[in-house]
Amino acid sequence: MKQPLFTGSAVALVTPFHEDGSVNYGQLEQLLDFHLRNHTDAIVTCATSGESPTLTSEEYSKIIDLTVHKIGGEIPVIAGAGSNSTEKTLELCKTAEALGVDGLLLVTPFYNKTSQKGLIAHYTFLAQRVQIPIIIYNVPSRTGLNVLPSTYKALSYLPMINGVKEANGNISAVSETIALCQDELNVYSGNDDQALPMMALGAKGVISVFANCMPQEMHDLCAAMLLGDLKKANELQVKYLELMNALFTDVNPIPVKEALKMMGMNCGPCRLPLTEMDESKKELLKNALKSLSLL
Repeated sequence: MKQPLFTGSAVALVTPFHEDGSVNYGQLEQLLDFHLRNHTDAIVTCATSGESPTLTSEEYSKIIDLTVHKIGGEIPVIAGAGSNSTEKTLELCKTAEALGVDGLLLVTPFYNKTSQKGLIAHYTFLAQRVQIPIIIYNVPSRTGLNVLPSTYKALSYLPMINGVKEANGNISAVSETIALCQDELNVYSGNDDQALPMMALGAKGVISVFANCMPQEMHDLCAAMLLGDLKKANELQVKYLELMNALFTDVNPIPVKEALKMMGMNCGPCRLPLTEMDESKKELLKNALKSLSLL
């Protein structure tokens, strides 16, 4: 049985920038304080929502170092370290590991992609060369590559393969993965709107974009599911579904950074090639925030 890196709600944290595009480390500290106050269960930094492909090596190291020291062991810190190159991924893993993170989030290779056999070789290579747990990140909409339940089963035998952030949108496949791997692989929802059904099947929690805006509420939803209080969890899911959906009316993390700005936590613009939201989408987002009295 593999102990999960965390249970509940991990925030897929945005990287705040100044208007000139430089990293806003002061705002990053304020965001981390916000999540500690509001009972976020783990921090995921330098991943998709953190615009990791646009970060320099120096920025990547500094963000992780600041995060680890600011959190001070109160909750787990998990670093995004994925790449389409296995060797590059290992370099990122070693950097994050040396900086003291508790775990690694490794997206599947993208663009050049690979086969299921290649996925097993990729993750096996990495799992045999790190000393901290790995969470596989499966997000076919961004990578063009989907991990099959049988592949998770093959990888679950590796001690350092601890879990998966599953964002393939296929609940039937999630059910099959959990049935095949049982306690040897911890499953987390990669989609906010599927946290409840996936946890009903046995997932341990969610790695959440929504939690950037409402960390306490996402923690509460997951806590209710972990306690078996489906009625309360369902009420929370229904209450916040409009905002969850509004945060994906454009490419992540464009909407969530706009939402944080509207809420008074200015995390700056996204870096190119991501651009500003259309006014019509901003209005939908604003209405969703207003309905929850966040403006």
